[in-house]
Amino acid sequence: MQHYKIIVAYDGTGYMGWQRQPEMRTIAGTLEHAFRKVFGHEIKLRAASRTDAGVHARGQVAAFETPLDIDPCKMLTAWNGKLPAGITIRSIEACDDAFNPRYHVAQKTYQYHFFLEHPLPFYERYGWHVRHKVDLEKLHTCLQIFVGTHDFSSFATLDGTKNPIRTIHEITLSFDENTRMYAIAIKGPSFLRFMIRRIVGACIDTASRKDRDAAFLAEILAEKNPRQRLFCAPAKGLILDSIVYNPSLQACRLTQGDRGIK
Repeated sequence: MQHYKIIVAYDGTGYMGWQRQPEMRTIAGTLEHAFRKVFGHEIKLRAASRTDAGVHARGQVAAFETPLDIDPCKMLTAWNGKLPAGITIRSIEACDDAFNPRYHVAQKTYQYHFFLEHPLPFYERYGWHVRHKVDLEKLHTCLQIFVGTHDFSSFATLDGTKNPIRTIHEITLSFDENTRMYAIAIKGPSFLRFMIRRIVGACIDTASRKDRDAAFLAEILAEKNPRQRLFCAPAKGLILDSIVYNPSLQACRLTQGDRGIK
């Protein structure tokens, strides 16, 4: 069997997330269907992150195996040629059979985009238009509450099997003059379901109110109570930006693709 790693960018609008689902339009299902149409063989993609419905990606990582021995350059061109607009395979690498995109992750970077003024039509589908005033200094202070290692039970949807303790390495807030878009970048090795959207939603909501502050969020975090009714930011603003693997454990040999991706 031949083993490959791919890096995929996609617009998640109109898709029911990454994970294949019967009778549902998903990113993985669309990729697998296109591969079958081109090469006549079934594959099953394993992804680093199961992004939810409406969430986008610049650097999703997935792996698969196939009995076909295809030059990665030719595979990249042919496969992309069958994909719909909005999904692009950025690179293909041959990899060791031990590589699993979910393991040995050093850091994932997610970005959450939002606007404080009516967005230009080119960018509207990639960010949340917040229609009330937000204190940006207060927002930055709120976001820093979540940096470090914490039990994020109060800010995630838990299925009872996953450890709610996660580590966030860094959270930054930036602004792009050209797009008039704000970006919250959150970095860490792993995240729980809805964790980023709930953190962002709660922080922006708090930063727009006079009756709440960062201490309010710190108290909720310390409660470790998943039955919170905090605001969850819309999916359209969330983008899986990039994934970095531990180089000593990744076990991939680069053969073709976007060499600018880290």
